[in-house]
Amino acid sequence: MSKPSTFTAALATMLGATLGGLFLWRSIRTQKRKALNGPASAEPVQAQLEADVTLSSPAPVQTQTLLRVHSLLEVPPVIVSTPEDWEMLWPGFQKDLSIYPVLGLDCEWVKSMRVSMALQFKHCVRSGSTRRCCLFSQVSVKGKASAVSLLQLATFSGRCVLVRLLKFQDAQLPLPEGLVGVLSDPRVLKVGVGCYEDGKRLAQDHGLTLSCTVDLRYLAFRQRQAVLNNGLSLKSLAADLLNVTLDKSLELRCGDWEADVLSHEQMVYAAHDAQISVALFFHLLGKSTEPRLPAEGDSMFVQLASCCQGLVDVPFRGRYNGEGEEGERRRRSRKSTVESPESGDQQVPDPRRNKRKPLGVGYSARKSPLYDNCFLHAPDGQPLCTCDKKKAKWYLEKGIGELVSEHPFVVRLLFEPSGRPDSQKDYYLTAKENVCVVCGKTDSYIRKNIVPHEYRRHFPPEMKDHNSHDILLLCTSCHAASNVYDGVLKQRLAEAHSAPQGCEEGIRLLEDADRRRVRSAARALLSASDGMPQTRKEELLTVIQSFFCNGQQEVTKDMLQKAAALETRIFNESYVPHGLKVVQVYAERGLRGLMDLERCWRQHFLTSMQPRHLPPLWSVNHNHDKYLRKYGEDLQIQLN
Repeated sequence: MSKPSTFTAALATMLGATLGGLFLWRSIRTQKRKALNGPASAEPVQAQLEADVTLSSPAPVQTQTLLRVHSLLEVPPVIVSTPEDWEMLWPGFQKDLSIYPVLGLDCEWVKSMRVSMALQFKHCVRSGSTRRCCLFSQVSVKGKASAVSLLQLATFSGRCVLVRLLKFQDAQLPLPEGLVGVLSDPRVLKVGVGCYEDGKRLAQDHGLTLSCTVDLRYLAFRQRQAVLNNGLSLKSLAADLLNVTLDKSLELRCGDWEADVLSHEQMVYAAHDAQISVALFFHLLGKSTEPRLPAEGDSMFVQLASCCQGLVDVPFRGRYNGEGEEGERRRRSRKSTVESPESGDQQVPDPRRNKRKPLGVGYSARKSPLYDNCFLHAPDGQPLCTCDKKKAKWYLEKGIGELVSEHPFVVRLLFEPSGRPDSQKDYYLTAKENVCVVCGKTDSYIRKNIVPHEYRRHFPPEMKDHNSHDILLLCTSCHAASNVYDGVLKQRLAEAHSAPQGCEEGIRLLEDADRRRVRSAARALLSASDGMPQTRKEELLTVIQSFFCNGQQEVTKDMLQKAAALETRIFNESYVPHGLKVVQVYAERGLRGLMDLERCWRQHFLTSMQPRHLPPLWSVNHNHDKYLRKYGEDLQIQLN
């Protein structure tokens, strides 16, 4: 074959392959566009989700999931800033929740000012606006995070609402009853990454109760076949499981979520977080379990909740050891904002059986034994109590005691004690072992308050003397597990006695709307006054003027600096700690009521932890008969 013929044949082959590839690409693109432009009503999505849930092995998982996710992400979000806005979209939300009682949830707030200043500096360097950067750098609130400003909720159909909570607060408008009700509804699942922690912030900042939360990271852990290469953030889960890339740029994450008008990019960013959470929830259920359609007398909520057994209202405490471990470890190493592991009143799995993360990591164990088992005797030789060696030696050093023996270490007092044991079978006369009372471990133990200090501190003095009976030794692992179970009982007490741990009455400091408005106005004037319309600038100046000088004085630069750093939190005059409120309820029944509370916590410890190495004579009714004999049932209770 001649050279021209060879060249012609090669060229024809290349053109044929190119045309074939273009034709194939166009066919796939056309099919995808038809799927994305299909009907956006809830019914087709519902049918698609039912098929995905009921199939034990969804055949084309990647294509099917990708199409569904894209259809969810294309639903535009709706901003809610007034009760009227909410009432307009609430019927549609109710319709979606009647089909699938699941909400994707996320929150946004203005992040640390240090991060925002770094972003602003980078912008100023690029634009050459050094003066504007210098003005902005003068604003500082010592890196404190602001209150939650935006709440995102999305249903299974992609319907998404962005609730601007601070708009309600600044306008002193009550939050819609439908919103408050659906957040606290125990039969509507709220899914997301860190949604339990978001609930803590919502309670602290706005007095909202968030219940029935499920952290998607727990579902990802349960999904054995899931390939998690990048960690457990929402962005990582979306990339690994749904093949969807979320925009998590620093400029968006640390943007101004308190701005008067949110940008289109902010709205899309916020909505996608909630919509992706719903998509991940159904995807993980479809891969990790084989749910069935509701049987007669059953409900969709029961079916979905059964797939989340033991994961409802549980704060995330897991660890993932994949290739992306380093970034997750750095994130977890930061100080947690969650102070206690309250977890609702559902059945909590035994935390000690979780093999992914050893319990007790980070606990500071005792460096010396708790019990020295030294004995104090009365002048006539009657045993009085056990004590530590330091206290026993103190009597010797002061010359008010004499050493009887070294082993065991016994000191006889040289004066008559103020009281003696009623019987020689007394808890305080028994030697105690330095072991974990639950598992018997002999090292790395720590003291455990059986009646938590937040309750005991409010007891009358008569019930706080000599209460070492309720201080036991637990190893770090059992101590951490016991804290989880304690959170369950705290939640039950909160609900039973109207003493919630996160309501407005339980918050020492509250956000003051007027101060926040003044601070926002000052920051806006400092950072963007050059490009601000004159009318808007005068409006903001009037806000600052009325706050500082009743409109009688011009606003100075020093006044702006002071307003920009204004503390917006004020003392809550109706503040009542959760522990005090519970103790007050029991104290209404006098001494017997407080003894019931004490007995409740002791029995809770026995039931939840099932200790096998309790000291001899330890009892749930310890000292109760003594209280009644010594003080009588009519003791006037004075709480601290």
